[in-house]
Amino acid sequence: MWTKHHKKRKLGRFVMPLIAVAFLSYFGYHSIHGEFGLKATEKFDRQRAERQTRLDELTKRRKTLEKEVALLSDGSLERDMLDEKARFGLNMSRADEIVIFH
Repeated sequence: MWTKHHKKRKLGRFVMPLIAVAFLSYFGYHSIHGEFGLKATEKFDRQRAERQTRLDELTKRRKTLEKEVALLSDGSLERDMLDEKARFGLNMSRADEIVIFH
């Protein structure tokens, strides 16, 4: 009966650890720098905060406009509001008036 005796090589001991290191390095790098990594998450959080601020500004502006529209079309037309909007839209005033737009 013949048996083969494999001589232990020094290089053979390092194959599995090298594969494990390569595997962990690859996934470690992409968990930080990848499309869904930590840096991308920070960027996403900054964008979300900026967009939330912008949304709050737009919501406030919309409520102001809705209030002005309600004054113009409520059935009881506010003459001051109508006069103000007409002057602003037509860019007209009388000679003895001082107009301050804000």
